[in-house]
Amino acid sequence: MRRVLGTRAVGHTGTLDPFATGLLVVLVGRATRLARFVGASDKTYLATARLGLSTTTDDRTGSPLGLAADLRAVDETAVRDALAGLRGSGWQRPPVYSAKRVGGQRSHRLARRGAAVELAEVPVTVHRIELIEWRPPEAAFRATVSAGTYVRAIARDIGERLGVGGHLSALRREAVGGLRVEDALPLERLEPLTPLMPLTRVLSDLPALELDEAGRAAVRHGRPVADRRAGGQAGREAERAEGRTGSEGHVVLLGGGEVVAVGRPEGGLLKPVVVLEDP
Repeated sequence: MRRVLGTRAVGHTGTLDPFATGLLVVLVGRATRLARFVGASDKTYLATARLGLSTTTDDRTGSPLGLAADLRAVDETAVRDALAGLRGSGWQRPPVYSAKRVGGQRSHRLARRGAAVELAEVPVTVHRIELIEWRPPEAAFRATVSAGTYVRAIARDIGERLGVGGHLSALRREAVGGLRVEDALPLERLEPLTPLMPLTRVLSDLPALELDEAGRAAVRHGRPVADRRAGGQAGREAERAEGRTGSEGHVVLLGGGEVVAVGRPEGGLLKPVVVLEDP
């Protein structure tokens, strides 16, 4: 991207595992400052769990842990029930081979050196999860999860719930927030004059407020503005209930339909967190 577009100001919002495919959101120019808001969005994956065999990495790149289990007692209903049991908010144990830090070092580096690694469980939310196909020993499923959720761990946990073990054998990221893979551009089609997606589209899963000229000028200088969103507090509570508050309740501040800044609600005001327009 840097070479083709001729700029160093390029950054992604979250890598994919080496064997995975799908959507990688890349931000260019001042938009790189918005990476944390995009990265905090929910993500949708199409995944395949290989049941009956656990691995050291919880995916197909790891070494097998023991022999393959007998799956004759596992039917489609049992797989669906195991998936349903993971739906909602709960705690997840990250894979040992992950980028989580332990004592200042990456967990996967410690694990590769043979060190015993214990990772604390982290809060995650599985908003939706459904079985797409059960073809023993593999179960294809689609899941929409909160940021920081490991789909490898979901595959592992499905196997543990069924008492047969399991690991992730395939993964495709289909969506990040309101961005979908079918709208993405393959790398081989990237050209210097490729039109980039507008920031309003990139941040479409965040609530937005159109500013008047006075408000736009204030925000450009980093000053807060009144939270004038329709519906007041009741409207904001409805947004939260529908999952439309995006990253930590942040709000996109627009001027003439363009993104001026991203603000945080506080005491009836919207305080700019990141400002994209010059004063």
